[in-house]
Amino acid sequence: MNTTTLLGDWVEQKGKLKEKFAKLTENDLLYIDGKKEEMMGKLETKLGKTKDELNKILAEL
Repeated sequence: MNTTTLLGDWVEQKGKLKEKFAKLTENDLLYIDGKKEEMMGKLETKLGKTKDELNKILAEL
């Protein structure tokens, strides 16, 4: 998968996450190359979910 496809998919997933979890902000969902794990950690904390739970949510979007 190339970067353009990944980012395009992320834009769509980000919108769905914001619909599902209204407390998420644009900054919470900011994807920066090489910092995916940092972003995921912040989401886990903010949503009170484990890494596995968060990955399942993302897979279901």
